[in-house]
Amino acid sequence: MSLPLDIRSDHKDPSMGTLEKQLICPICLDVFTKPVVILPCLHNLCRKCANELYQPSLFQVGIGGRFRCPSCRREVVLDRHGVYGLQRNLLVENIIDVYKQELQESESSRPPPPKPLPQFNCADHEDEKLNIYCITCQVPTCSLCKVFGAHKNCQVVPLPDVYLQEKAELNDRVASLVATNERVQSFVNELEALCRNIEENSRIQKQILCKKFDRMSAILEERRKIMTQQITSEQKEKSGWTQSLLQTYSEHVDTNSKLIQEAQNAIEEPEMASFVQISKDLIVKVGEASNCFTLETLDPDYENMNHYKVDFDAEERVLHQMDFLEIEEEVEETPDEQESEPESEPEPVLTPEPDPEPDQDLKSEASEMTNPTPETPETPEDNWEQEGGCGDIRKEAVCEKNSLSTSQVVTLALYFLAFLVILQRIWGSIQCLTCI
Repeated sequence: MSLPLDIRSDHKDPSMGTLEKQLICPICLDVFTKPVVILPCLHNLCRKCANELYQPSLFQVGIGGRFRCPSCRREVVLDRHGVYGLQRNLLVENIIDVYKQELQESESSRPPPPKPLPQFNCADHEDEKLNIYCITCQVPTCSLCKVFGAHKNCQVVPLPDVYLQEKAELNDRVASLVATNERVQSFVNELEALCRNIEENSRIQKQILCKKFDRMSAILEERRKIMTQQITSEQKEKSGWTQSLLQTYSEHVDTNSKLIQEAQNAIEEPEMASFVQISKDLIVKVGEASNCFTLETLDPDYENMNHYKVDFDAEERVLHQMDFLEIEEEVEETPDEQESEPESEPEPVLTPEPDPEPDQDLKSEASEMTNPTPETPETPEDNWEQEGGCGDIRKEAVCEKNSLSTSQVVTLALYFLAFLVILQRIWGSIQCLTCI
């Protein structure tokens, strides 16, 4: 609370006057009002004055701002709390309290100044009261001014009549202003409620939208795992078959190498009798080893994995076209327009399922997390498959997926038959090895 100027001017204590100069705010040029904030440059300001200097409306809420100190012109940077983030100078506030108390004590010791008397008498005739109103000059006056004074040629009326008339008109204007203010305040309250509803509805819609995108991401992740598992399964199958062949033929090579070494040692035997004794068995073994050896014929593209082709162009186009549903207003057609238009079969319209309530979504997700099922989650493509047709981009994408899955089944069947043939040949090779 600031002190009156007459109190500060009448104070005759020089020490108090010097103290007062140190307690003057450089903005309002009055004694600091609580709370007093201290700037980083150690100068003081009233919080109200600092807030007016800061002008937070010019900055974004919650970001902060900056202004210059009015004393030293140093730039002051504020955080997101604005002026309320500055520290209070409690020492200056205590000095102000002591200063005000000293002034009140000195003021109470002096007699109060005389109050000026209201002027209800005429300025030209001191003994005459103001009892009439000059309509021409729009000022109250006395009867002598009408008879002998400056208003003798003016139109006048009794002062009580003007008083009642002006008072009634002022009351009517005040009542009208009060009614207008009430209507404006009611509209302000409606606008505040509207802002709160907009923020709440926006928050709910954002939450629903994020939940939908999370669900779509979960479906994509599940499909990625399933398709990756298919490639991994075939990889394991081909790698296992190749490793088994590698082990079998490696053992066969080792056995033949030992047989060759034994035959070469026998050929180098200088004793004819000893060679003849072992030559017959070696000839039989080498012949059987040469005749029983058969190489497995593999598919030239056995290591190729290009049959796992994917084409997500249609899905990408659908994702790029994702947007909010447009509510089309129904337009009533006139009988003439209905007769002029040719009759056509109604096209099937894909209507999205109504969004479940947020609580139901949370319960269903919680139940899925607690009771996981190995079944593939139902996707929107499944619903489109049941309805049939490939009219739009999404249905074309589904049809492409269906044809791709059929080709995969045929390919897997062919690979299974080839696998049976390869097993049969391996079994024949193993029988030949057992004969050795």
